[in-house]
Amino acid sequence: MKKTIPLAQRIIVALDVPDAQAAISLAGRLGEKVDFYKVGLELFLAAGFAVPDRLAAMGRKVMLDLKFHDIPETVKRAVARLSDHDIALFTAHAAPGVIDAAAQTKGAARLLAVTVLTSHDPAQARNMLSGGEVVGVGSPEPGEDWVGNLVLTRARDALKSGADGVVCSGREAALLRRELGEDFLIVTPGIRPTGAKPDDQRRAVTAAEAIRAGADHLVVGRPITRAADPLAAAEAMLAEIAIAGGCVFEEAGAGGK
Repeated sequence: MKKTIPLAQRIIVALDVPDAQAAISLAGRLGEKVDFYKVGLELFLAAGFAVPDRLAAMGRKVMLDLKFHDIPETVKRAVARLSDHDIALFTAHAAPGVIDAAAQTKGAARLLAVTVLTSHDPAQARNMLSGGEVVGVGSPEPGEDWVGNLVLTRARDALKSGADGVVCSGREAALLRRELGEDFLIVTPGIRPTGAKPDDQRRAVTAAEAIRAGADHLVVGRPITRAADPLAAAEAMLAEIAIAGGCVFEEAGAGGK
């Protein structure tokens, strides 16, 4: 069954900026067109929960992208602190024990398991495999989509462990939808406009490609935050998403936050 998500929540703008003032200023410029924002390590270390709390007060949703990855007890206690704030989504690495621990104390926040970073090409991803995963992947034949198989394995295990969704490249989204169904979130970073430079993203896709593959939310940073006119850039991408998604979308401002 298709989810109905307001168009203004399809894009999660990555606030990869140095301080709270820059973050809130950008959110103000984007206005009602964008309802969802990602706070990552740089901004969180600079301003702590000040930005998530301010965004929540503005009626915006927040994805806290700290990618928890520690011993289970530490993860469990750290995630429990999120309940003091209005966090919609947060991330943890899809690693043994990590997702289980985060799921135990996540409260109302929804847990996203990070599968394989979109900045990793297949060779880099392979170098970061755990011992058990190396055995599982083996020596792939030329052209074999072993990265997709790895993402699928990690996603399946994470969902069984209590994750509400996954973070994955748009290149793997269709595979996950086909194999795992509709009852979980797919959040896709590495989004670039057609013809744009990929920057440090090795497995980038366009907004339309990601939506057609089954992504629910798209994390977009530099194509919007570094645009000469961030609002115009966001509006152009939202138009692309609306066309790609058809009737499963609501207009900006419709529905609950």
